[in-house]
Amino acid sequence: MQFDRKDLSNEQLIHFYRCLLWPRMIEEKMLVLLRQGKISKWFSGIGQEAIAVGATLAMQPDEWIMPLHRNLGVFTTRGMPLHKLFMQWQGAKDGYSKGRERSFHFGSREHYICGMISHLGPQLAVADGAALAYKLKNEKKAALAFTGEGGTSEGDFHEALNVAAVWDLPVIFIIENNGYGLSTPTREQYRCISLVDRAKGYGMEGVQIDGNNLLTVYDTVKGVREFCIRHQKPYLIECITFRMRGHEEASGTKYVPKELFALWEQKDPIKNYEAYLTGSGILSAAEAEKIREEFREKIESELAIGFAAKPPQPDSEEELNDVYAPPVITDTQHMEPPDEAMQTMPEKRFVDAISEGLRQSMERQPRLILMGQDIAEYGGVFKVTEGFVQQFGKERVRNTPLCESAILGAALGLSLEGFKSMVEMQFADFVTCGFNQIVNNLAKIHYRWGQKADVVVRMPTGAGVGAGPFHSQSNEAWFTHVPGLKVVYPATPFDAKGLLIAAINDPNPVMYFEHKALYRSVSGPVPHDYYEVEIGKARHVRQGDEISIITYGSGVHWAEDYAAEHPEISIDIVDLRTLAPLDFMAIREAVKRTGRVLILHEDTLTGGLGGEIAAWIAEHCFTLLDAPVLRCASLDTPVPFSIELEQNFLAKARLHETVQKLLHW
Repeated sequence: MQFDRKDLSNEQLIHFYRCLLWPRMIEEKMLVLLRQGKISKWFSGIGQEAIAVGATLAMQPDEWIMPLHRNLGVFTTRGMPLHKLFMQWQGAKDGYSKGRERSFHFGSREHYICGMISHLGPQLAVADGAALAYKLKNEKKAALAFTGEGGTSEGDFHEALNVAAVWDLPVIFIIENNGYGLSTPTREQYRCISLVDRAKGYGMEGVQIDGNNLLTVYDTVKGVREFCIRHQKPYLIECITFRMRGHEEASGTKYVPKELFALWEQKDPIKNYEAYLTGSGILSAAEAEKIREEFREKIESELAIGFAAKPPQPDSEEELNDVYAPPVITDTQHMEPPDEAMQTMPEKRFVDAISEGLRQSMERQPRLILMGQDIAEYGGVFKVTEGFVQQFGKERVRNTPLCESAILGAALGLSLEGFKSMVEMQFADFVTCGFNQIVNNLAKIHYRWGQKADVVVRMPTGAGVGAGPFHSQSNEAWFTHVPGLKVVYPATPFDAKGLLIAAINDPNPVMYFEHKALYRSVSGPVPHDYYEVEIGKARHVRQGDEISIITYGSGVHWAEDYAAEHPEISIDIVDLRTLAPLDFMAIREAVKRTGRVLILHEDTLTGGLGGEIAAWIAEHCFTLLDAPVLRCASLDTPVPFSIELEQNFLAKARLHETVQKLLHW
C-alpha cells in the first residue's frame, strides 16, 4: 500500500494515526464485552475505519455528516467522548438519546452529525437538504453522506443523487463498498462493473479509490469538498474496502470465502498505515505502543464511567412531552372571531385563503422554502402558488423532480440548518412515495435526539371531483397513528389560512390536509391579517341538543347542509380541525350536550379516525351517552371514478340513514 503524505506535517500524520487507531481499539474492546455478555449487540467496522476517519478529517467540524452503522470513526473523530458513546450503546439516560435509541441511530447538533434510521437510504437526501441550506446562505460548506453498496439499490439513492445533481448541491456521497449487504454479495446487488459509473447517469463527477488507504481517503475527500464548494456540484466517491466481521456479530461470516479474509488482512488500514509511519521514521514502534497503552487506559477509565451510569427511570410524562418540539413563542395573534366580526370581513375562496396564508408566511419568514412538483412558474396544479416565483424567486419556490422521498428528506436537512420548509404533495395519494421519510425520519427525530423537523407537508386530498382511485383518497388516518406528527384538516377558508400559518410557525412536522373539492366551491370571511388558528383546538360550529355530529373537512359542510335541510332536528356540530392532537375536551362537551353522538368522516370506515374517537368516548364518556356512538363513513372500497359510483361511495350518501338510526335508538 503506497501512501502519499503531500504537504502533511509529521504532527498531522501522527494525529491521523491516533484518529484511526482509536475506533479500532474501542471496537476490539466492544467485541470482548459482547462475548462476556456485557453489551447486547455490535455492528463492526473493523477493516474499513480509514473511510470514516479520513472523510471526517477532511471535512470542517461544522459541516453535517450523515453516517451509518459502521462509521464509529465519524463519531470519535468529531470528539465524542467514549463514556457517553458507551452510555448511548447501553441505553442509559445520559447517552445522546435518553435511552430511546440504540447503537448509531442517534445524532448530535453539537458535533454536526445526523443520526441514521435503519432504512439506510433516507440519510442521503438529508445531506441534500443541509447542502441546499449552505447554498442558500452562500456559505462555503459541503455536506457528506455515507451509504453501503447494498444501499445503492434503494430508490432513495437514486432520488438523492438526482436531486443533488438537478439542484447543483455541494454534497459528497460516499459508497463504502465492502462486498456484502449483510450476506448478499455485490454480484447479486448490481450489474454495473463499478458503482461509481452511476455518477455519469446523474451528470456528476465520480471517483473510485482504495478505501483502506487513510491518506488516499483524506486527500480525495478534501479535494472533492473543495470541488463541490467551488463549482456548487455534487460528487460520488466509491471506496473499495472489506468488512472483517459480520453485518453484526450475531450474523457471523460463514457466507464469506476464507481466502477473502486472508487477502484483506494484508490490506488492513491500521497495520499498513502504522508500517508506513514507522518505516518512514515518523513514528517509532515504541511510540506506537505507547499510544496503544494510553488508549487502553483511556478505554478502561471511560468504560468505568459508562458502566456507572444508571438505567433510565421511566417517566411517562417526560416521554410524551419529548415527542414534540416545544412551541416557539411568536407575536402572531390567535383569532377566533365572533360571528358579528366575521360579517365585516372580506369573502375569500378556500384556495385563495390557503394561498394568502402561504404568501404572508413567505413574507414573514425569510428562511421558509417551498418545494413541490410544478409549484414555480406553473403555480401548482391547483394554482395555490401562482405568482410566488415572481415575488420570491426560484431559490425559495423550488420545482422538484418526481422524488417525493428525497424532497421530504431534504426538508429535514434544511431543518438542521434552521430553515423551514413546505413540501407540496401534488395529490395526497402520492405521499406513499415518501411515507418512510415522514413516519420514520420526520416524526421520530425530536423524540430520538432532540432535533426538530420544521416541515409542513401540504396534502390536497379527498373525493367528490371524479378523480378516481389514485387522486381522491382520504389518507389522514395513516398519519394520526404516528407519534411526532401533527395533523390538521381545515373545513373553512378562515381556518385554512389560520391553520396553515400556525403549521408553518410550529417547529414540528405538520401534515396539512386541504380538500380539493372545497378549493373553489366554498367561500367565507377571511381577514387580511396575519393570524393563527390554534392547532389542537376544535370549533363549535352549531348548537343543538338532540344529536352531536363530530366531523372535519368536507364532513362539516355535509353536516351543516343536513342540519339546514332538517330544522326539525336540533343538531350540534363540532369541527375537529386538528386530528392530531385531538381536542378531547371539545369531544367530551359535545357528548355532554346531547348524549347522542355521530362521527362523520369522508375516509373509509375501517381504520378511520372515527373508530379512535368512538373508543375514547366509550372509555371516558360512557355515563353521558343515551345511545351507542355511531359512525358514518365512506365505503370500504377504493374511490371509484364514475360520479354515480363516487356519490354512493361517500359517507354523505348514508348520513340521513345514520342520523335517523341514532335518533330512534
